[in-house]
Amino acid sequence: MKKQKQRRRVTPFTLIEVVVVIVILVTLASVATPMYMRYVKKAKISTATTQIKLIDDALQQYKLDVGTYPSDLQCLMENLDQSEKWDGPYIKPKVPLDPWGFEYQYVYPGEHNRGEFDLYTFGADGQEGGEGENADQNNWGGDSYGAAGNNENY
Repeated sequence: MKKQKQRRRVTPFTLIEVVVVIVILVTLASVATPMYMRYVKKAKISTATTQIKLIDDALQQYKLDVGTYPSDLQCLMENLDQSEKWDGPYIKPKVPLDPWGFEYQYVYPGEHNRGEFDLYTFGADGQEGGEGENADQNNWGGDSYGAAGNNENY
């Protein structure tokens, strides 16, 4: 008598099982996406603050070498003012754009920092004022570099 090999039949997933898995994945994505976006917004604000500090440092170094602040941020990369004391470039390869793709605003002499300069960005909306990601980031905002608005609330 021959032994018959018992074949184990593999059954595919049912449509209901597949739908349940998809619903679970969509639910997880709907919870995780806003959390992820909140961290992206915070990261952009932190990046802007850090870039302002780095540009500020480059401007301070320029002043130490030349004796005055530059007329334009472009002077950090090229000797546009034709100063004999220029020892740059002070930023390579170029002055970065803010995290939202806008140029940093530089005013010398400063309106907020008398005798120095104002350096700022208008935030995500590109307009003055705002809160959260739309808040202005600058080099005169209180105890440290920061925004005119509250960065914690989105």
